Amino acid sequence: MKMILIAACMAALLCLCPAPQAGAGQPELPVQPRKGDVPPDALGNDRDGNPVTVSQHRGKVVIVTFWASWCGPCRRELPMLGKVQSVVGREHLEIIAVNFKEDRRDFNSVVRANRDIPLNFIRDSYGHTSDTYGVRTLPNMFIIGVDGRVAHVHRGYSEEMIGGFIQEMLELLPPEALAKPAYTRDDRKKPAQFVTPRAPATHGA
Repeated sequence: MKMILIAACMAALLCLCPAPQAGAGQPELPVQPRKGDVPPDALGNDRDGNPVTVSQHRGKVVIVTFWASWCGPCRRELPMLGKVQSVVGREHLEIIAVNFKEDRRDFNSVVRANRDIPLNFIRDSYGHTSDTYGVRTLPNMFIIGVDGRVAHVHRGYSEEMIGGFIQEMLELLPPEALAKPAYTRDDRKKPAQFVTPRAPATHGA
């Protein structure tokens, strides 16, 4: 039943968005971590300024996804990932959403408007984290196993990929993570919708 619920939550994932490319004269991005690699540990700071690392969550399945408010597929992905986090819980799964090169004001505005999405949001205004992960398209997701190594990498999602994605994640979770009740009354609600904050209205003289 848990697999069915998560599948329903993920059903609207679509295609990828090209991320802005480095300008002329800037160094090439490194090769992305691949299956079996130990990914870069530092992920940036959370909203309280605390450093977040992959190794902090050793023993859990960790999903690191890169997103931006201007990326349509990201806006559809994040509420669904939030629903997955709610259903599975944080004892065995941690989903970390790293913002792609948006400034502090825009990042805080977006996260405040989407406070109902229970993800660990990370600001990466200067792209240090996305660059170390070699991010070239959005959304870009890394699924990291309990051993701290990359298990799967995804760039863009379609309905045809959803079943495989769910199976990948579930296969990495320990049996006790799937032994809990599939969902509570609150989990029956639809995933929160991603909200893009409106610019403040201006008034003439």
